[in-house]
Amino acid sequence: MTPFVPQSLPLSEIKWEALIPHLASANRALGYYDGILQAVVNPELLLSTMATQEAVFSSSIEGSLATLGEVLKFKAGEPLPMPEREEDILAILNYRRALEAAEAELEKKPFTLDLLKRLHAILLDGLPGRNVSRGNFRTIQNWIGPRGTIEEAKFTPPSPAGLIAYLENWEEYYHMERPDAIVQLAVVHAQFTIIHPFRDGNGRIGRMLIPLFLFEKKILSRPLFYLSAYFALHRDAYISKLRMIGKTADAWNDWIKFFLIAVQEQARINAEKARDVISLHNALKARVLDLTHSPFAVPMLDLMFETPVFTPPDFKDLPQMPAYPMINSLLGKFKDAGILHVVRPGSGRRAQVLVLRELINLCEGREII
Repeated sequence: MTPFVPQSLPLSEIKWEALIPHLASANRALGYYDGILQAVVNPELLLSTMATQEAVFSSSIEGSLATLGEVLKFKAGEPLPMPEREEDILAILNYRRALEAAEAELEKKPFTLDLLKRLHAILLDGLPGRNVSRGNFRTIQNWIGPRGTIEEAKFTPPSPAGLIAYLENWEEYYHMERPDAIVQLAVVHAQFTIIHPFRDGNGRIGRMLIPLFLFEKKILSRPLFYLSAYFALHRDAYISKLRMIGKTADAWNDWIKFFLIAVQEQARINAEKARDVISLHNALKARVLDLTHSPFAVPMLDLMFETPVFTPPDFKDLPQMPAYPMINSLLGKFKDAGILHVVRPGSGRRAQVLVLRELINLCEGREII
């Protein structure tokens, strides 16, 4: 198949009038969601499990079968029932690390192609067979489709010969001032996916760009926006609308409309979930204070929201923590009160694994632990 030739940005064919109702709704929904973020002292701590869930959804679009519960148990040292999922889980944890590294970088300077390569290097860190191209733009022709020959491809990205020119145009557009930033983001995401600059990991990097762009453009106060759940739920439409770009006259507008609806709907869902997580934290904070009358109860609860599956020794050397006997005593009271549950009992020198079950089930929207 002939490699695809991307359009130069900015686009000239956007039909703004048809998008106006969706523009208003998407911007309003994002504004409401950011209001919730700004009202929380430590949103990245309280919403940590939601951020991990975003990485799980983004990886699921690429075929990963790992669940949120498996990821959190793996982090706590619990053996996997299906060891073959370890690579998927490592990629999910790398996704979180990459987002955190990007946020720290964007606090200091604008997004660059060098940062893009760094994120890719983090995403593929430690994954078997990925070191050859990790953190580097591709120098070979790739394709999307069944394993086999390029003739079977469903999509053939641009030739590597023009890759840097396409990326430089994409980066320039990323930093332009456009009539609407969310429409701009829809184009940024789609054009990155079309260019497919890496041999592997393009889908996850492209979805990672969404909260980073909104953060850099100051539409969100923190890069804590999770759109992959919508894309995973509407996977066929997501992929087909991206692949139609360049094939029909209205393809860009159809994609942008789909993206705006996705932002509106997922911002509403994220806002509801964030509100529920904050309400749960407030309710549990009152309970643990009443239960223990300890100044360490709330800092311990905060850490449980950040890492809802853990072992008691995980708290041992952290700031604001008491001596280890006191940690065990407080955790025992939380277990007795039904706030914490045992995933794996302790045995000999092996520590027990505990879970803040209510938080995980709330984030998942169903009972998984």
